[in-house]
Amino acid sequence: MLRPRIIPCLLVHKGGLVKTTRFADPKYVGDPLNAVRIFNEKQVDELIVADIDATVVGKEPDYELIANLASECRMPLCYAGGVTTIDQIDRIVGLGVEKVALGSATIQTPTLITEAAQHVGSQSIVAVMDVKKAGLRRRHEVFIHNGKKATGVNPADFARRAEELGAGEVLVNSIDHEGLMKGYDLPLIDQVRGNTRLPISVLGGAGSLEDLRGLVDRYGVIGAAAGSLFVFKGKYRAVLIQYPSLVEKETLLSSLI
Repeated sequence: MLRPRIIPCLLVHKGGLVKTTRFADPKYVGDPLNAVRIFNEKQVDELIVADIDATVVGKEPDYELIANLASECRMPLCYAGGVTTIDQIDRIVGLGVEKVALGSATIQTPTLITEAAQHVGSQSIVAVMDVKKAGLRRRHEVFIHNGKKATGVNPADFARRAEELGAGEVLVNSIDHEGLMKGYDLPLIDQVRGNTRLPISVLGGAGSLEDLRGLVDRYGVIGAAAGSLFVFKGKYRAVLIQYPSLVEKETLLSSLI
């Protein structure tokens, strides 16, 4: 049975754990493996780890890092960054990663989704859209290469196409809201939610547990993902790895579980 999930998202840049704002100005916040160990103790629902360098510079996924992450994780792990081939997906899943996220490759080689779903199962393939408002009419548009390259693709069309190609999940990431901690981009989520039957996880903008609660109350079964919320504390953004306690999570999701 599907249920809502609360999902930390960790960004890896030059081997370290960072947090960005609108996909820029990466701030070092620690060691990714240490963060995973802390999240283990906090009984996290799921974890997303994204290498934000790999696709931009055209490098292979860091298999040593992925292996170390997978060996430490006691929760389902989703990896994103630099994945362009079936062989890479096969290797990553073989290291113990439950889900592989495809972003730029989804636009540039969409048949990869179908091939990957047939090879490792659709439940292991997540189609990622990084979205921001663009153009004179300021409409939502999917961007690739860490938000640097426009595609002209509408998010709703992307979600529908991802489902048709065989993806098992869609991850919606708002570039405009990322790192600001002022709430999710609900109009964007509405667009995507209305155009696919796939499970959706959303990222970009969560600044409080109330943002998570509002998301779950509005959409029901959804993945509420966040970065800054789980690595910063207080208005001065002191680095502190955190996650709702079991009691807090039960209260937050009480209307659905």
